Amino acid sequence: MKRLSLLLAAGLLSACSILPQSEPLDIYLLPGAAMPAQTQRVDWSLRVNSPVSNQLLDGTRIVVLPEPGRVNTYQGVRWSERTPQLLRGRLLDAFHDDGRVQALSNEEQRLQADLELVSDLRSFHSQYRDGRPEALIQLDVRLVDARDQRILASRRFSVSQPAGDTSVPAVVAAFGQAGDRLAQELVNWTLAEGQRATP
Repeated sequence: MKRLSLLLAAGLLSACSILPQSEPLDIYLLPGAAMPAQTQRVDWSLRVNSPVSNQLLDGTRIVVLPEPGRVNTYQGVRWSERTPQLLRGRLLDAFHDDGRVQALSNEEQRLQADLELVSDLRSFHSQYRDGRPEALIQLDVRLVDARDQRILASRRFSVSQPAGDTSVPAVVAAFGQAGDRLAQELVNWTLAEGQRATP
């Protein structure tokens, strides 16, 4: 019996030694620059929902298209949270920095709002163009009346930003710059359409 126990223990130890070791990970936040604050205020509230995305983008991996039609991910790196929540956080930061909409929330807080942003994340990946990576973010957005779910306005935002080189930090920096430009455009569009819809 004792010998059987020793054999079992030896077998378990050898089995453990052949298991693959976990991949070392570098976790990246989405960089973002503060937007200039505005003094004007609006009297309506806004809920910013996480974008809906396909399965490929609904995760923490940093997606790359090394050539048209072929999808891959950068090894050993991850975003700090799932891509839809990562982008929602960047957009909320932009609205807070801008300051014109004081009453902001997201869908997880279940707060009442006058208007809401509903969106589909079509692209959030890097792709190679002439041997150089560029970050691409494409977001289809609807501004919706939260009371009756009526679509008030819609627009596709598409921003690309070349990376300084092929390294992962340079690609992440390009995502940050693309995110800043998209956030600026989306905030200004939302304010214009929101004011038009709530005279």
